[in-house]
Amino acid sequence: MAPGMWSEPLLYERLSWPEVRRAAAEDRVALIPVATLEDHGPHLPVDCDLRIVSEICRRAAGAAPAETVLLPPIPHGYDPHHMDFPGALTIGWDTFTRYCRDVGSSLARHGFTRMLYLNGHGSNQNLVETAARLVNVEHPGVLAAAAFYLTSPEGLAEVERVRESTRGGIGHACELETSIYLAIDPGAVEMSKAVDERNPNETEHAWFDWSDGSLKVMPWWSSFSVTGVHGDATKATAEKGRRLLDAAVEECVAYVRELRSMRLPERRQPKETPG
Repeated sequence: MAPGMWSEPLLYERLSWPEVRRAAAEDRVALIPVATLEDHGPHLPVDCDLRIVSEICRRAAGAAPAETVLLPPIPHGYDPHHMDFPGALTIGWDTFTRYCRDVGSSLARHGFTRMLYLNGHGSNQNLVETAARLVNVEHPGVLAAAAFYLTSPEGLAEVERVRESTRGGIGHACELETSIYLAIDPGAVEMSKAVDERNPNETEHAWFDWSDGSLKVMPWWSSFSVTGVHGDATKATAEKGRRLLDAAVEECVAYVRELRSMRLPERRQPKETPG
């Protein structure tokens, strides 16, 4: 996909109800951006996660306009560990999970059988995956999936090609997120306030980067970051951001097309032998 090769996406909220019915009948993937509002250091707006994932989904839906319908983003997520920083809004894990599930269940009721929740906030991920699984279980014949952007093998490879920071330099309000925001809206980023701050308490298996260590530990954010940053925001550039954004859009379109290629699930009676 060449950079910039996308048109206007089909927006769910701009459809009439007969148009919603037709969109479902066309076997489109309902694309649902999910994020939160929270601190992103002194140099980025609190909408960083929301702005990035919404832009990825908008461009992906524009790149595959006949295969998708773009839902309005879910803007608030699970974020209690950031509440020491002004700006963060947090929704209880159970309320948030049910909310995401209910969006998918509503779409299933209207005839959509393929859905993709694309998440942009780390602490949402397990809950978004749970919501997608609940949609599948509660609506047999529906395929609901969840993903975090730039975590496919291709996406991770592009992150490694672009980054200059060492491990720990990409985590939150970091080289990656700041670069993508610079590519989207450079006037909203105050690079003179960008910092490099890392967690001093990382170990062999517990560490935080774009791909985390295998031992998961998430205490209060303020216990290891006084600025809200985890990573090296000083290495961010708009050019890096454009490359990362293009890769994230390609990844999202690939997910959409994979979902469209999958056979819809059908419950079957268990047998002692296959076939």
